Amino acid sequence: MYALEIRDHIMIAHSLNGAVFGPAQRMHGATFVIDVAFFRETLDPDNIVVDIGRAGDALRTVLAELNYANLDTHEAFKGAVTTTEFLARHVFDRLAAAIRAGDLGPHAEGIGRMRVTLRESHIARAWYEASLAPPA
Repeated sequence: MYALEIRDHIMIAHSLNGAVFGPAQRMHGATFVIDVAFFRETLDPDNIVVDIGRAGDALRTVLAELNYANLDTHEAFKGAVTTTEFLARHVFDRLAAAIRAGDLGPHAEGIGRMRVTLRESHIARAWYEASLAPPA
């Protein structure tokens, strides 16, 4: 299995509703380091997993709508508890859509799996990983 991983970061503000979140129920800021790993069984005709420049551009585009945003008032997250795990899935879904749209290049459809990891500190991270099978 081949893999390519890219990284970026965002700064957000949010609060997490529910007693389980303790002090995080109050408004607070977070800086997330986001790693995205693209996996494929064989390299594409150019001997790469994915075009690293296009992958980075797509990630920056996805993250731009979140960077410096208050997620409590973000239109896409009305009624959602924006946990690290939830945000990992959001970024995953947006990047998967970019792959399907051809934004990562003509051979990116060969990517079989993707993992999006959000690191919220040096001791805590969460990720979402799944196959990129075509939507049913």
